[in-house]
Amino acid sequence: MFMRKLIFLIAPLVPGWLMAQRSDTGLSRYIHPIIGTQRMGHTYPGATYPFGMVQLSPDTDTIPYEQNGRYNPDVYKYCAGYQYDDKTIVGFSHTHFSGTGHSDLGDFLIMPTTGDLQLNPGVAGQPRSGYRSAFSHSTEVSEADYYKVRLDDYNILAELTATERVGFHQYTFPAASNAHIILDLMHGIYNYEEKNIWTYVRVVNDTLVTGYRQTNGWARTRTVYFAMTFSRPFTHYGSRNYSKKQVYRGFWGKFDATRDFPDLAGRQLRMHFDFATREGEKIKVKFALSSVSTDGALLNLRTELPGWDFAQVREKGRAAWDAELNRLSIDAGESEKVNFYTSLYHAFINPTIYMDVDSMYRGLDQLDHKADGFVNYTTFSLWDTHRALHPLFNILQPRRNADMIRSMLAHYQQSAEHMLPIWSHYANENWCMSGYHSVSVIADAIIKGNAPFDANKALDACIATSNRRSFEGLGEYIDRGYIPAGTNGTSVSTTLEYAYDDWCIAQAAKQLGRMDVYDRYMKRSTSYRNVFDPSIGYMRPRLADGSFRKEFDVLSTNGQGFIEGNAWNYSLYVPHDPAALVEMMGGKQRFVAHLDSLFTMELPDKFFAETEDITRDGIIGNYVHGNEPSHHVAYLYDWTDQPWKTQERVRMILDKQYKPTPDGLGGNDDCGQMSAWYIFTSLGFYPVAPGSDQYWLGSPAVDRATLRLENGRTFTIEARGQGQKNVYVRQVLLNGKPLDRRYITHREIMDGGSLVFLMSAKHK
Repeated sequence: MFMRKLIFLIAPLVPGWLMAQRSDTGLSRYIHPIIGTQRMGHTYPGATYPFGMVQLSPDTDTIPYEQNGRYNPDVYKYCAGYQYDDKTIVGFSHTHFSGTGHSDLGDFLIMPTTGDLQLNPGVAGQPRSGYRSAFSHSTEVSEADYYKVRLDDYNILAELTATERVGFHQYTFPAASNAHIILDLMHGIYNYEEKNIWTYVRVVNDTLVTGYRQTNGWARTRTVYFAMTFSRPFTHYGSRNYSKKQVYRGFWGKFDATRDFPDLAGRQLRMHFDFATREGEKIKVKFALSSVSTDGALLNLRTELPGWDFAQVREKGRAAWDAELNRLSIDAGESEKVNFYTSLYHAFINPTIYMDVDSMYRGLDQLDHKADGFVNYTTFSLWDTHRALHPLFNILQPRRNADMIRSMLAHYQQSAEHMLPIWSHYANENWCMSGYHSVSVIADAIIKGNAPFDANKALDACIATSNRRSFEGLGEYIDRGYIPAGTNGTSVSTTLEYAYDDWCIAQAAKQLGRMDVYDRYMKRSTSYRNVFDPSIGYMRPRLADGSFRKEFDVLSTNGQGFIEGNAWNYSLYVPHDPAALVEMMGGKQRFVAHLDSLFTMELPDKFFAETEDITRDGIIGNYVHGNEPSHHVAYLYDWTDQPWKTQERVRMILDKQYKPTPDGLGGNDDCGQMSAWYIFTSLGFYPVAPGSDQYWLGSPAVDRATLRLENGRTFTIEARGQGQKNVYVRQVLLNGKPLDRRYITHREIMDGGSLVFLMSAKHK
């Protein structure tokens, strides 16, 4: 349906840009993809299907990765391609990451124009210096699987929607004798001159174009094929090759490849397709992707989008989102619903489907494979998503999560290093971040009974990954029980992460009855003790001779042996054994004092100024919520005599770090992890240690929630008396009976039933 203006009962509390809502009754009406698109949010508006291969979205600038031979820090703002504060749009590309702190993609940018042809995007300060266009948020609409904006410089209305593998563009033109649709095959996110390795384009006829592009970026060897078709024939087409002249160019100079030439190749290509348009005429473009071949892209296009009914495709996408969101419904205020369902939307974007409709995909070995009996996925930001996103999937999306694990196991089989994915996308391992957190996702599924795969073979893959001695100090860790400072710049945090991952392996082994593996990895999981300095009460870099490094600052996030955090936060990173951590840090009273100081002290900017992923927006005191290593920390009060402080802290974090505004996220969403934390915490519980079947209790921020489980059962959550002041939990009832522990189990959720929180303005 088209957007209509509705006035909320709480209109004074809701920003003006949220005032436009659809009149349909589906939960997707609460999705606002603009949330978190500014600053550290790094999300994007646009058209994407749940977990879809295509993420069709506007890109608002062409900031290069490199400037004067060095990294350009301004590029960081464009991880998702879109910045809310920008005044121009350069076009609409088909692949994007959601909320990452590094980037790639931005494939196959399309831009409609009129007037004199320009094939350069120009610069933001001079919009008419290129094909980019000014735009206004007043004409911008962003919904589930739909985006609309007016390109002011051309008076063109742009609309986007998508299926799983096909982007669908609809451009309404003014009367123009020289209308163009530009296909920029040079464009990319985190772009630089050498990133495009090769591009090939074949103009099949006057409505169909196919080709591919290979890039060398975060994914070292990434090839994406496409098939593009127009709703009406173009009159002419042309191209320009911006590649530096090669010494050898063959004999292609016999042809004029710049105009109406059907066989194009080069490193830096831009194309244009020309039309004469009537006032109000719509030209539609269908653009399909494949990792396998142009035939695969054509198959995807013809299977998923055979017709040209834009409204029908848009409605199908909205219905698909409503079906996914309906797995979890809540009663809450309107603003809270916007936050909640936008978070659920972000959680259901990644990982992304990575195979054609015939189940073929390009593997890590750069060969073509068929996913036999499962859906193959990519975009595994596992350092982030193992913490809460995959545990959320084990409740709400267990079939998909099992297929994601099958995809990880296929990655392992194709890996030359014989390792599970670390951070991978598009048939590439990026080796980004630390730990081997695939094992957390696998163990969590095994422990929770969601393992419709060969669990013993999966465990073997975990063991092999954990023993790859050449990987990031792992040999030293195995031999010494810690990574010495100097061996690795993140020696302490990586040691802590390995210890947690080893505990996960132990839990899976115990579940499968392999007690020799359990005993060995439980011993390895205590390695966190080896980097704890009892003389100061903090985790600390340790030298090869066993002594602790003398030069050390517990507040600095730079050069202290930790990744994206400081010792004050990381000293609490023992999610698998909080009870032992409490004792190691001096008992419950001293532990509470440390936790309290984390939230109440002030961390001056100088301590994180050199850490790109940490900004003031994501910090409360010295607690860094905007980055994931601290996401479990507020729940650690549950292991002390003051669990009410968990309830108080998590509600405070929800209020401060999540807002329904374009800069509403306090940090990178990181492929859904920040959003998954919000969802769990709003429901009143959180998976402190994935690999365990326990979810530790907090303070629910919703009045009521209903989880509709894939097994046909429902689990309801009710917060009686919940409110802004009533954040404390007086009593918890599970299926009508008082709960005498501070956690619930996965089985208790999946069996269906009810969880009731009796709320109060005072703590016990």
